[in-house]
Amino acid sequence: MAERNLKQEIQAKLKDDIMQGALSKFAEQYPGSRLNAYKGQDIEGLRESLRAMKHDAVQHINQLADEFEASLKKRGAHVFRAKDGDAVKEYLIKICKENNVKRVVKSKSMASEEIHLNECFGEHDIRVKETDLGEWMIAIKGQKPSHMVMPAIHLNRYQCAEMFEQELHIDVPGEDIPNMIQLARKNLRQEFLQADMGITGANFGIAENGAIGLVTNEGNARLVTTLPRIHVVLIGYEKLIPTTEDAAKILRLLPRNGTCQRMTSYMTMVDGPTKVIYKNDQGKVVEEDRKQYVIILDNGRLEAAKDPVFQQAYQCVRCASCLNVCPIWTLVGGHVYGHIYSGGIGAILTGLFNGVETFAQFSDLCIGCRKCTTVCPGKIPIPDIIDELRSRYVQKHGAPGMDKTMFNMVLNDRGLFHKLLLKAGAIGQAPFKKGKFIRHLPLFMEEMTKGRSLPTIASEPFRDRVERLMKKNPSKPKKKVAYFSGCNMDFVFADTSENVVKVLQSLGMEVVYPMEQACCGKPILGIGDREAGKETAKKNIAAFEKVGADVILSACPTCTETLEETYMKLFENDPEWKARARAFCSKVCEFSKFVAQEYEKIGRLTHARGGEKVTYHDSCHMKRGLGIYEEPRALIDATPGVELVEMHNCDKCCGMAGSFGMKYQEVSIPMLNEKVKNIKDTGATTAVVACPACMMQIGGGLDKADTGIQTKHIADLLAEKL
Repeated sequence: MAERNLKQEIQAKLKDDIMQGALSKFAEQYPGSRLNAYKGQDIEGLRESLRAMKHDAVQHINQLADEFEASLKKRGAHVFRAKDGDAVKEYLIKICKENNVKRVVKSKSMASEEIHLNECFGEHDIRVKETDLGEWMIAIKGQKPSHMVMPAIHLNRYQCAEMFEQELHIDVPGEDIPNMIQLARKNLRQEFLQADMGITGANFGIAENGAIGLVTNEGNARLVTTLPRIHVVLIGYEKLIPTTEDAAKILRLLPRNGTCQRMTSYMTMVDGPTKVIYKNDQGKVVEEDRKQYVIILDNGRLEAAKDPVFQQAYQCVRCASCLNVCPIWTLVGGHVYGHIYSGGIGAILTGLFNGVETFAQFSDLCIGCRKCTTVCPGKIPIPDIIDELRSRYVQKHGAPGMDKTMFNMVLNDRGLFHKLLLKAGAIGQAPFKKGKFIRHLPLFMEEMTKGRSLPTIASEPFRDRVERLMKKNPSKPKKKVAYFSGCNMDFVFADTSENVVKVLQSLGMEVVYPMEQACCGKPILGIGDREAGKETAKKNIAAFEKVGADVILSACPTCTETLEETYMKLFENDPEWKARARAFCSKVCEFSKFVAQEYEKIGRLTHARGGEKVTYHDSCHMKRGLGIYEEPRALIDATPGVELVEMHNCDKCCGMAGSFGMKYQEVSIPMLNEKVKNIKDTGATTAVVACPACMMQIGGGLDKADTGIQTKHIADLLAEKL
């Protein structure tokens, strides 16, 4: 793929008011509609059943393919296993020539989009028509699908009417949707009747009997399989399942997740060639067996099946629910992903089918909020697989030089960071700061303060306060707690770190702070450099081993998740460090979870009288990474003088996500603006968070908008009431 100006493409999509309106409305309605479709169902049970079935299928994929092929041949179908898209196109053109095929109709097939099949037919003067209404419309404009289930979701009725006019050469009023549908039906009916070949994809292929399943709402796929004298099925290996009973597991989830329906209008099963009546070249009506060709597409799938990480992509049923809840896709649409598949799962599929080089061009469009993991019917850990692809890219091409140099020389050396950059920054910020924020920066730095203020660097870093704070440790402590501050809580939100210590000491904890600790390593791990990440992890593990603490505590959920979970994964193949990492990770705990447990032990986790209205924002790493969301609310509820008021979309990403908020500010700020609005709508005077990155983003947004609403870490709220 040629190099692209991704920033420019994103800017264009953000200015597309029609697309913005369509996607935001859909994203707002989808979660509730999906849950309504699952009413009375055990959602997690259904998801786990599907995940287990698909996981088992990929372990035996070659066996399933052999059984599927044998079943099809037994029923009279022709089967071809295609290595890649070129092999598919060569085979299909050969079939077309042998059977004098001049006209082709297609039902919706992402696999055919993946290999650019329509362009191939055009090059050989074979007329091809999409018959899915959305695909038919965007094909007129030469566009690709922006969504796997709803390819034309980015358009409104008037844009659709323009496409009708372009195709049909008549005036088509955009207000009359039923008329447009009728016009399409009338036009496409002739295509069905005159077609020599019909091409479909498949939602699944059943090994035990050779049947394919087609799940649609328009009925066009059923016509594609029954009217033309030749039926071609293009199916990827990942769609193969063992039995008809397993198909039911897909059918219980796919409609509910894809279109929020309990079932779609049409469920078609095709299990081999059937009879067809048509006029031959002499104009005579004849009846004969329809020819059926089934092409099983590899194109990187079999290689992925062997990989313990990438094989999880086989759990995808192409429902696109991950797109429906993705805050980035909702803002920029599908086309900026640059290939066929969009969103997080699109980045993965592009990497597997087209190589990590293609994937790398838009790999960081995944913000890592993990919202997709909560709805995926196959329970695919999409952000984790994206991280693995980034790592594979770095292994092959190396980490970006500037990123690695900055990390190794600065973030990973907290002493240097303290002595040089922060002291220089503290002096440099003086002319621009107002209170604890910088609202405006001059010249080329102006962009950094568009849409949000920036927090000031602490006048006294936390590490400079440690010695005097530790003097207040209790003489007979209950536990020894080692505090991992992370970068922000050391140099930016040092006051909050001080409040963390105060709360812990009030609970009878001895707090220690290993000065040798470094950054948690998330920034360098995020770009895929695991070797540098390992060195950082070793540095931190060694530093905390020296203090012999009972608990290693962090008040940053991103740091906590990295320390507790990622460090174990980094050393799973290193026996020496695996044992040390296990001992380290077993002690790691997030601040609010730890405090809530301690409060409960002493009877302080009880409802207190209300007062000032506060609202709470769930950080992505906190709720979906660590599974912590009840504890912060319990602490707020137990705090005298405050009343918790829940905001709309309390767990929707605020748009910071570390470096993402700076690199893609044009996407980050609209996400922040939505969060600011939701906070203001609660009438709260304080927004409470449990993550320093969210504190930076939300605090900056509230300050820039001059709302008068404060942003506090939960440690600040608790310390104030001691």
